[in-house]
Amino acid sequence: MPSRKSEPSSAERHRAAGPAVLGFGLVTVSDTRRPEDDTGGRSLAALAQVAGHRVEGPVIVPDDVASIRAAVRRMLAVSWVDVVVLTGGTGFSPRDVTLDAVVPLFDKPVEGFGELFRMLSWQQVGAAAMLSRAAAGLVGDRAVFLLPGSPKAVSLAMEKLILPEAGHLLGQARRE
Repeated sequence: MPSRKSEPSSAERHRAAGPAVLGFGLVTVSDTRRPEDDTGGRSLAALAQVAGHRVEGPVIVPDDVASIRAAVRRMLAVSWVDVVVLTGGTGFSPRDVTLDAVVPLFDKPVEGFGELFRMLSWQQVGAAAMLSRAAAGLVGDRAVFLLPGSPKAVSLAMEKLILPEAGHLLGQARRE
């Protein structure tokens, strides 16, 4: 009997139907970083560009709710930006206010992102992974991801979660 090639799964079909080239708007949240030492922002930009995506930023904003929220809104105002990624301000120090600034903008949270990020982070850093408040959500039909500021966390989130699934997520969010 001849072997039959298996049909693609529903997730594979949806992933293939999502946009292949995305626009990334990048924001570094920090009171101390400058363009010359913004390793997290540069890493985000490089990873997105190497994957064939367009990039706006990174811009650096202080750990301040109004400044962070304004930066996200500016990125969302760029017509070709599909995904906004912020790095920094997701921990538990008093100045870590990225979630306070951005989560209220979410129309739909993407709970699985934070859960998977912490699981993958646990494999690298152990129990300290629970100190990350990484999160994601949709604002309209655009994705917003909130990452820790460390270059390792940025690489982990981009390589294992955001780059492989952002097009799939947006394809689903934009379905008629």
